[in-house]
Amino acid sequence: MPGNATATQTAIEQKLYRIGEVSRLTDLKPFVLRYWETEFPMLEPVKSPSGHRLYRQQDVDMIFRIKRLLYDEGFTIAGARRHLRDPNAAGDADGAPLSSGGAAEGASQLLSRKMLLNLRDSLRAFLTLLERR
Repeated sequence: MPGNATATQTAIEQKLYRIGEVSRLTDLKPFVLRYWETEFPMLEPVKSPSGHRLYRQQDVDMIFRIKRLLYDEGFTIAGARRHLRDPNAAGDADGAPLSSGGAAEGASQLLSRKMLLNLRDSLRAFLTLLERR
């Protein structure tokens, strides 16, 4: 039966997603996905004979990683690109903030940043509600 497992695994790996599907899965606009292709060389969907982008599962996984780095962890595009090339490298001026202290201080900075981002989003939502009145 090992041959069947390999065939099943190959079939799963062969699943291709069109840009609209990836857009819905990742909650990103298609133009963002196309832009990220130009900025992140590791994100390279295949093109169909008709020219449509076809994303493999590994491409979708990479998009989620990029989104997390940019939106949740506060990396710049250049910093996220470097981090994806070398995940063991520390943050830098263009990436996530470096901590002069230990891991606890770095985690504290990251938590504070996430709290501020959440607060900003809440304030924007509140402002939107007020503007409707």
